[in-house]
Amino acid sequence: MPRTGWVKPVSDRRLSDLVSVGLLTRVFPADVVDEVIAAAGRTEVRHRALPARVVAYFSLGMALYSEGSYEDVLAQLTDGLSWASGWSDSWLPPSKSAIFQARSRLGFEPVRDLFARVARPLAGPDTPGSWLAGRRLVAIDGTCLDLADTPGNAGFFGRPGSGRGEQSAFPQARLVALAECGTHAILDAAVGPCSTSEIETARELVGRLEPGMLALADRGFYGLRLWQQAAATGADLLWRVNANLRPRHLETLPDGSWLARIAPTSGPNRATTAPLTVRVIDYAIDDGRENPEEYRLLTTILDPADAAAQDLAAAYAQRWEIEGAFDELKTHQRGPRAVLRSKSPDLVQQEIWGHLCCHYAIRTLMAGAAAHAGHDPDRVSFVAALRIARRSVAQGSFPPSGP
Repeated sequence: MPRTGWVKPVSDRRLSDLVSVGLLTRVFPADVVDEVIAAAGRTEVRHRALPARVVAYFSLGMALYSEGSYEDVLAQLTDGLSWASGWSDSWLPPSKSAIFQARSRLGFEPVRDLFARVARPLAGPDTPGSWLAGRRLVAIDGTCLDLADTPGNAGFFGRPGSGRGEQSAFPQARLVALAECGTHAILDAAVGPCSTSEIETARELVGRLEPGMLALADRGFYGLRLWQQAAATGADLLWRVNANLRPRHLETLPDGSWLARIAPTSGPNRATTAPLTVRVIDYAIDDGRENPEEYRLLTTILDPADAAAQDLAAAYAQRWEIEGAFDELKTHQRGPRAVLRSKSPDLVQQEIWGHLCCHYAIRTLMAGAAAHAGHDPDRVSFVAALRIARRSVAQGSFPPSGP
């Protein structure tokens, strides 16, 4: 449920004023790009027309200019380039085949590692919708991305089934992400085949939660083992569960919430797994319907003095902010190109991580503009920021390859 109220949107001019150099090179500096390339063992051993650093930026540029061809994307990235800074004045644009080969040499690992190196929380102490009881609100959720219909993609990622027992027209990759609720910045992600469940894909992600976070998740993610794994990081949890889940009641608390024990109901270690104490918040939203939907939340915050049940219920509504982040990435940033262009599993993953890097860069711009203007980041237009980011890259100085 998005935050309500209206604040005058941050203007395009205000956004433009905050972009002094190309956005991608400002958020992802060349020295960091070089470091992740070297760590992955992808630094070129001989001079090439498309060095690894340029190809890394190209993978981000494909997300920024998702409707363009390979040649169009490279032209946008190199528009306004000072060739004297490292490239020849007589440089000729490479062919589509050469760009494809350069992408294959780079692989996806440097782009994935670049995202991991740079993506950090953006909310400040006063950013609306970002905090509860001193804890940073983050949300976990998943989505699927349609891929080019090739044997390689289908074999690696699989195809989801349809309601009539048939397979989908396209292979799909599953993306599970962790987003900061107040800024929509995606902070972490895991990518895998659609044949792997959201819970299994999320196992890679929840182990990287951090103390000081309050992680929100919908009922599709609840499972005792995943809950244990997430709670072991020191982060606090606020997850919705099915209303028919019946924890063992221990004590009713003054704010109407109650302490309970949860224990495994199946699995090989059921008898030896110790039960966990959680706090349960039950509520319904009065929206005028005769039978309003009932919610049951579990949290690791056991003391009502730390966070009251009503405050936790209100905070859970911020979980929907990650849906907004997915919409920005899939609808606006990707544009009408509904299917990712890459035709092999490695390049699909490179493209997905490029999209995540690009989204983070745009959200960095938006968070800076909102903080500068004293506004909520939700009141900054993602479409306007995307347009300005594209312009900043085309007008900015592209870092040459090499020292």
